Amino acid sequence: MSSRPRRAVRRAVTATLPVTALLALAACGTGTTPATDSTQAGAPGSPGLTAARAALAKYSERPATISVTEPVGKAIPKGKKIDFILCGVQSCKDLADFFTEAAKELGWQVKQIATQGTPESVQAAYEQAVRDKPDAVVASGFPRAVYAKQLAQLKAAGIPVIQSNADDVTGDGISLLKNGPKDVGVQGEMLASWVVSNSGAKADTVYFDLPAYTILKPVKDSFAAKYKEWCDGCALDNVDVPITAVGKDMPDRVVSYLRSHPKVTHVVFSLGLLNVGVPAALKTAGITGKHIVVNVGDAQNYQYIQGGLTDGAMALNSHETAWLQADALARHFTGQSMALGQKAALPNMLVTKDNLPSADGDFPIVEGYKKQFKALWGLS
Repeated sequence: MSSRPRRAVRRAVTATLPVTALLALAACGTGTTPATDSTQAGAPGSPGLTAARAALAKYSERPATISVTEPVGKAIPKGKKIDFILCGVQSCKDLADFFTEAAKELGWQVKQIATQGTPESVQAAYEQAVRDKPDAVVASGFPRAVYAKQLAQLKAAGIPVIQSNADDVTGDGISLLKNGPKDVGVQGEMLASWVVSNSGAKADTVYFDLPAYTILKPVKDSFAAKYKEWCDGCALDNVDVPITAVGKDMPDRVVSYLRSHPKVTHVVFSLGLLNVGVPAALKTAGITGKHIVVNVGDAQNYQYIQGGLTDGAMALNSHETAWLQADALARHFTGQSMALGQKAALPNMLVTKDNLPSADGDFPIVEGYKKQFKALWGLS
């Protein structure tokens, strides 16, 4: 295989939605048909392959514990009121529901405020939060540029705002940010470890990305860097797709690309949502021998994995993120800093058919996370 990467295919982004719904959209690839001869050839003596396999072994293990171990140490006040601003898609609703479950354990009330993910609806939701004067505001996926005016008002009122899955930084009104730009790069490394290991360091890969969501850029960059490091001479092509392709012609785009690039062995999606409908489209088109791995798995893709239609997925830590947000607020409400929550590492896991915990829906990565958090809160 030539070491010269093919010229990247560029497709114009026809929608400029804000990062509003990023992991909002995210809410896991074709399948397990035999690999092509080039992937079977392998490179058993390759240092890169050895490193990739070691990384994959680490990321394939299911973590048993959360990273926060210090008890709150004080009585957590009940009766707190939290506004949770939704982003318009199911994965944000799931995150809100997980947070609501944690809040209920602490005796708090959560008001979920719906949006359509548009700047106007997001601003309206934050205006509602300003009027509500809650004890805290939690949201996911929104860049501060969308709600800067309301954020300043909340800051002036002393109301903490907690974000996750957003291309942003803490400070100036945002008290806690999880799964920010500095956190998500590891996801690209996880995907690269699987591709290189699966191919025996003989992959020919296409990476489908959604550039409208800038939070995904660190994932793409990390994947490219590790892929180059571990898979010497392996071809890599990047295809940018518009958000308007999601749920519409994405499967057709993949089929068209693979027909014109028959040597491609591995397909990577920056979001699992991009893979929805692809396995069926490839089968209809008679395209076989391709291997798919996705970033940010969801129930549909976990079912694909279980059924042998997709190979792997980076599992999103929504359960742990929501409960960590509640833990940070518990410390805030007892006069403590949220710094412990900001420093805490969230769990990550690369799932395949061999280690998939469940295909019934979004599963927690740390199976006993609830019991562990409740112990920190003095509830067990």
